[in-house]
Amino acid sequence: MEGDEVPLDDKAKRMRDLLSSFYAIDSPSSRTTNATVGRAPSTNASGRYATLDTINTASFDADRYMNLLAQKSNLDSLLQRHLEMAAEIKSLDTDLQMLVYENYNKFISATDAIKRMKGNIVGMEVNMEQLLEKIICVQSKSDGVNNSLHGKRDHIEKMHRTRNLLRKVQFIYDLPTRLGKCLKSEAYADAVKLYTGAMPIFEAYGDSSFKDCKRASEQEVSKIIKILQGKVFADSESIQARAEAVMLLNQLNFPVNHLKDKVLEKLEQVLVDMNLESGEIAQFKDDSDESSKGEIIPELSPKNSEGVSTNDFVEAVRAYKVIFPDSREQLIRLLKALILKHFEVTQRRINKQISSTDLLEMLRGIWTNVLVMDETLPEAAFPEFSLKAARVAVEHFITISFSRLLLNISEPLTKLQSRQKGGLEEECSFEGALAASKKSVIQDSMSVLLDFRQLLEENLGLLLNLNKSIIEWVHRGFQNLFKKIDNHFQSLSGLNTLAEGVSEGSQSDKVLPGLVLVMAELSKFIEQIAIPRITEEIAVSFSETGARGYNSGPAFVSEEICRTFHSGSEKFLHLYIKMRMKKISAILRKRFTAPNWVKHKEPREVHMFVDLLLQELKVIGNKVKQILPQGPPHKHRHTDSNGSGSSSLSNSFSNDKMSKSNPHRTRSQLLETHLINLFKQKLEIFTKVEHTQESVYSTIVKLSLKSLHELVRLQTFNRSGFQQIQLDMQFLRSILKETAEDEAAVNFLLDEVIVAAGTRCLDPILLDSPVLDKLIQTKLTKNSEQSEV
Repeated sequence: MEGDEVPLDDKAKRMRDLLSSFYAIDSPSSRTTNATVGRAPSTNASGRYATLDTINTASFDADRYMNLLAQKSNLDSLLQRHLEMAAEIKSLDTDLQMLVYENYNKFISATDAIKRMKGNIVGMEVNMEQLLEKIICVQSKSDGVNNSLHGKRDHIEKMHRTRNLLRKVQFIYDLPTRLGKCLKSEAYADAVKLYTGAMPIFEAYGDSSFKDCKRASEQEVSKIIKILQGKVFADSESIQARAEAVMLLNQLNFPVNHLKDKVLEKLEQVLVDMNLESGEIAQFKDDSDESSKGEIIPELSPKNSEGVSTNDFVEAVRAYKVIFPDSREQLIRLLKALILKHFEVTQRRINKQISSTDLLEMLRGIWTNVLVMDETLPEAAFPEFSLKAARVAVEHFITISFSRLLLNISEPLTKLQSRQKGGLEEECSFEGALAASKKSVIQDSMSVLLDFRQLLEENLGLLLNLNKSIIEWVHRGFQNLFKKIDNHFQSLSGLNTLAEGVSEGSQSDKVLPGLVLVMAELSKFIEQIAIPRITEEIAVSFSETGARGYNSGPAFVSEEICRTFHSGSEKFLHLYIKMRMKKISAILRKRFTAPNWVKHKEPREVHMFVDLLLQELKVIGNKVKQILPQGPPHKHRHTDSNGSGSSSLSNSFSNDKMSKSNPHRTRSQLLETHLINLFKQKLEIFTKVEHTQESVYSTIVKLSLKSLHELVRLQTFNRSGFQQIQLDMQFLRSILKETAEDEAAVNFLLDEVIVAAGTRCLDPILLDSPVLDKLIQTKLTKNSEQSEV
């Protein structure tokens, strides 16, 4: 391989060397050899690098090659190499012979072509001599014709000049008459054209030959000037007529600079009176090519300004720019005011809750207008000016979108709060409000994100530099949105007013408990469903490195929002339980303290406070079933897996093991049995409240029984009063075991109430089991009949 040449096989290399030697052309290898001759490489160096492949080089040494071949090859290899070289020699001889034949044929063809060319050139010399003779003959005849016509040609040209002069003179004499005709036909442009054409003649001969014509023409032109001045200030005239009048006055050398302020004042009044429709911004079309030719200049005046479009106004500015070249600053100010007027219309439309498609259509129309204005006055930098206004409009659109989203989420809850009448909540559809708010949180948020994504994907000049700002506004908007939702929930529930020191009683009376439960469930939904989905969508479409500046607002921090709503859901759930317990405690306190338990008569039926308690618990149960989800099935929650779900104390009632003669003995047995059950079953009474129907209902039941237990501890009972408590608790046991989730804890609390009544009883003797069962069965039958009715 030589230098950077393409590697060739041995046959090709040898063929190239043969051709080079035949035509005496230096091959690259020979040039390289010749170039290196001056360095006189040593014999040792050449011997060191000699190989069997050097046979195709110019510095080939046969002796060295044979020695090297004999050293590296055996006899069979030498014989094989001998045969290969003999075949190659024959092939090269044949190739060389064919090459010589082919080149010989080419040389013969070239010799024949040279002979034919020599013969053709000999014939061409004769033809060229004949052509030269003919040209000389034609030139002599042309000179003779010119000499014979020279006198007549000068006479004709003199007569033609005289004819043109007579036409001009006739035009000057006829000019006053023509101007009068143009004045009658209101062809003022033609009249000005005629008069300006005659002005050079009047300047030269107006004081002598054409004095009368000049005076008459000036009288007609003065009339035209007055008419044109009237057109400039006439509100009924179109801007086309006004512009034409000013240009004609300028052609007549009439000073028009003092008209500029009044004309521009009228144009400014047109801008003030313009009534841009929302669709006009997007429907603007670039007609600058036709308008620049002066073919169409629309009407503009304060009287018809309500029908003026952006195109009309821009074309008017273009016309005034031509009329008053020194009024650029005023025209720039008017066009900037027009851009701001467009964005004012856009802001009003945004306030009416438009979609991103409508906004993009309006911005696209504004950008088209701006580009036309930029062509009219490029030095005003209208695109940069409009970009600032577009930034404000887009940020306002995003802000309004988030405000509308907040309203859609909070409106169902606000309506619930406004419908309450005297604290009654049965007429309110809490389930519907919860479903509507959940739908708004997900669907409306996705719709808003879709609108914002369209703004990012739109290839519009007004939005190209706003992508980072849009991403920042979206992040900050969602962060503020959920903060406002949480604040709204706090306000509806009254938690923020309680934190400010407002009376708890006065505030809780204004809040519907069902609404608080709805907000608890909605907060949990936002934490577990809405935030992850919104975060995923934002990460896909609204994440860009470096999108927010150092001083920008906070990004959308989903972890922080989830913590906020998790805490809020827990607060609302406990507030709901607290509000319900407040009402239940009031009912129990009012009804339970009314009787005189020391003088209580023998029990005949279940006490009224039990019916009221069960009625309130039924309302609560129905409400939590509407709002909260159903939890996993599990009953008898306690740590001892071998513990019974029923009360051992109640079993002792049926077995009649209690002493009925000694009150002190009965009281001690009640307390001992209760303590044994407590340590045996290892019950967990008050567990963490979960967002399920069973957990909330069971918690309220247990708190109600605990409240009843506290009331019992403050009373003193006779035997009948104690037996009444026993009857009431056994009846509650039969009802609550079907509805309460934690039956073991409920049984324990019921037993606590009975034990507390026993300790506060003067004569704690229990009812006989048959009597107790009969009274309970009678009450159950009565309740069943009432429910059927």
